[in-house]
Amino acid sequence: MKHTTNRWLLLLHLLLFVFSFSGVLSKFAAAESFLSLRWLLFYGGMLFLLAVYALAWQQLLRHIELNRAYACKSVSVIWGMLWGAVIFGEHLTLKQMAGGALVIVGLLVISSAGKDTHDTTD
Repeated sequence: MKHTTNRWLLLLHLLLFVFSFSGVLSKFAAAESFLSLRWLLFYGGMLFLLAVYALAWQQLLRHIELNRAYACKSVSVIWGMLWGAVIFGEHLTLKQMAGGALVIVGLLVISSAGKDTHDTTD
């Protein structure tokens, strides 16, 4: 059971990685002329990623508790900060890094709180 849950959580985090990249495409689209070919490609790519995310999110919710899935969704903030720094050359502030660390600590707390201490099966 635990292995199955870990697999679904890994898929959830891969999905959130894809979701976070839609913001990158959105920012690229914003820099282009409205309805130009490049704008259409970036905007279309963003819509495609959001559609994939929406469909996969619904499927993942059949296997992961809703409260855990929403808590994990906060990791997309960290991906957004990473994309901003790596792709757009934005500088991370100490407050942003502290916020990212707080998100990670929160995810660790949520992850450890969901473990059943009486479960002896692996």
